[in-house]
Amino acid sequence: MLRHRPEAIGIHLDRQGWTPIDALLTQCHLHGRPISRVLLDDIVATNPKQRFGISSDGLSIRANQGHSVDVELGYETAPPPEVLFHGTSPDRIESIRTQGLRRMKRHHVHLSPDSETARLVGQRRGKATVLRVRAGAMHRDGHPFWLSANGVWLTEAVPPNYLDTEA
Repeated sequence: MLRHRPEAIGIHLDRQGWTPIDALLTQCHLHGRPISRVLLDDIVATNPKQRFGISSDGLSIRANQGHSVDVELGYETAPPPEVLFHGTSPDRIESIRTQGLRRMKRHHVHLSPDSETARLVGQRRGKATVLRVRAGAMHRDGHPFWLSANGVWLTEAVPPNYLDTEA
């Protein structure tokens, strides 16, 4: 609900993607998914992908990236490492080779700092193929990159000429 369709449980995300924790907990309860603040804090702290963040005052929560709803997370551009990685399913490789990586319904293309993380991400739908992204070259050619709060690199698109299949 913090990345897609918050209205489905009656919460509202502000422009930066934040929603009051009390409102989230109340709406979860009203929609048959009761959750305590203790459990929510544990989920945020132990989520292996660090998908969520709690505001510095402890009153609001948001997803760190991956939204399909219109939010502005406020990340500043950053120079990426020379190589980043993207995991995907093998059936998407031909399309990616011709069209590159596109954000589709999300705000950005998500890239991993290492091939193992990319492989895990790509395995969501079965076997994964890992692509190497020549991020340093992209950046030097004027493509912006952002680093999310949980270490995921974001960019608007990756043209096919910056992609290689990992050996």
